Amino acid sequence: MRETDFVSGFARGLKVIEAFGETHQRLSITEASKLAGLDRATVRRSLLTLAELGYADYDGKFFTLTPKILRLGHAYLSATPLPLQIQPHLDQLSEKAGQSASASVLDGSEIVYIARASQRRVMSINLTPGSRLPAYCASMGRVLLAALPESEARAILGRTELKQNTPNTKTDPEDLIAEFRRIRSKGYAIIDQELEIGLCSIAVPVENDRGQTVAAINIGAPAAHAPASEMAERYLPLLHETQKALRLVLK
Repeated sequence: MRETDFVSGFARGLKVIEAFGETHQRLSITEASKLAGLDRATVRRSLLTLAELGYADYDGKFFTLTPKILRLGHAYLSATPLPLQIQPHLDQLSEKAGQSASASVLDGSEIVYIARASQRRVMSINLTPGSRLPAYCASMGRVLLAALPESEARAILGRTELKQNTPNTKTDPEDLIAEFRRIRSKGYAIIDQELEIGLCSIAVPVENDRGQTVAAINIGAPAAHAPASEMAERYLPLLHETQKALRLVLK
């Protein structure tokens, strides 16, 4: 892309929107500036523009996003058939497993949930379509990273804050690369309380009819109910069944 084609003001506005999240629902200009990594004047103009256009509310001190912002995410969900194609299969998977099932895609160093069927809440955070998690410590993230060329996976790890979420979390890049190789060999990933204590999950890649990995699906369960050592025996056949069905419908 030519430098003259890049609209820097638009890019800065998007960074300001991305500063909001589940733990940052109300932001002052100073807080948004720090989170977005931009100067206060730029952030102030962006926030006031969002408020003027109806994408944010402003009470004189704090800004909050309005439901109108959902139009931006809905544009993606409407433009791609993937979430709609996966959701009914995910509902069936969750029903058969008696556990929550999810689907996600890779976006940089994170996974983005595009569909979810929840039997019960298994994490402290509420996961819905649009939610994000670090790829390196999530079962779907590891499946998606394992599907990439190793050099690309290494580059993503290099840009990732490899945080020790629990005592079980793998944070050494070489350990993670070795794990990706095992995942490619076995065809699935299991997370044993690396993202959050008490949560285990198992994931497989979702491929289209040309064999390209386009997403990942998983089943998450409380460790007390389904320890990591039993995840493959309990849930892998159901995941393979869903994986096979999706390959027939995804183009």
